[in-house]
Amino acid sequence: MLANYLIGLREGLEAALVVGILVAYLTKIGQRARVGAVWTGVAAAVGLSVGVAAALAITSSELSATAGAAFAGIVSLLAVAGVTLMIFWMKRVSRTLAGELRSQVDTAIATGAGALVALAFVAVAREGLETAIFVWSAAQATGSTATPVLGALLGLATAVALGYLLYKGSLRLNLANFFRWTGALLILVAAGVLMYAVHEFQELGWLPGAENLAFDVSSTIPPESWYGSLLKGAVGFTPAPSVLQVLAWLGYTIPVAVLYFRPHRASAAAPASAEESVPVSS
Repeated sequence: MLANYLIGLREGLEAALVVGILVAYLTKIGQRARVGAVWTGVAAAVGLSVGVAAALAITSSELSATAGAAFAGIVSLLAVAGVTLMIFWMKRVSRTLAGELRSQVDTAIATGAGALVALAFVAVAREGLETAIFVWSAAQATGSTATPVLGALLGLATAVALGYLLYKGSLRLNLANFFRWTGALLILVAAGVLMYAVHEFQELGWLPGAENLAFDVSSTIPPESWYGSLLKGAVGFTPAPSVLQVLAWLGYTIPVAVLYFRPHRASAAAPASAEESVPVSS
């Protein structure tokens, strides 16, 4: 549940910030009448994301055990790739996101209402689709459906509340630190999902070494215990992983973490306040 709360919070806040920036800028330039186009795009993006989540659930339920395992493994790999790209994308654009969106709004206004709908749709759909795929993958990895979905919904609800408070100026949040450290946690979560994908492929015989365990701490951390369930739900921990699963975890986590925490080349020349936040209403 914790991992899905985190993904819902992170993705939801990104989407809320984008919407807040669009609405605030339209209001600022005297185009508040066009705000409805933004909400139309948001509604369409939410509908698409829910539809994709439903399609994943329905498709997996209709497949045989073998096909279902293959489907789950492949979608899990897509989820890992999507989350990885997302955290690096936000790291790269966080300093210039507001300015880029305002420029795109100016272009969209000159083009027509449809362009503004498309702008909002693409911005929110990107976050929504990543959330849908990742939450579904996490549900498969933990063997539960209700808990991951509940965690994601709570995360999204928190994100909407934070986004509204930021938009109104009632809350100041160091968004650079927020995205930096939630991104770090998501690297661990994604590594756990990758381990699950490797396990599925080993069970199918697509990858070797299913019986070659790296360690087995099932007696110390029983999977059915509350702390075993907590670790599995938080970072995809399994008490008896194969050697290949552990190698996959290390092979993903170490290089991704090194690249993620490597400072921007231009950061030394940038003012200290550049990373403080992604402005919403300014």
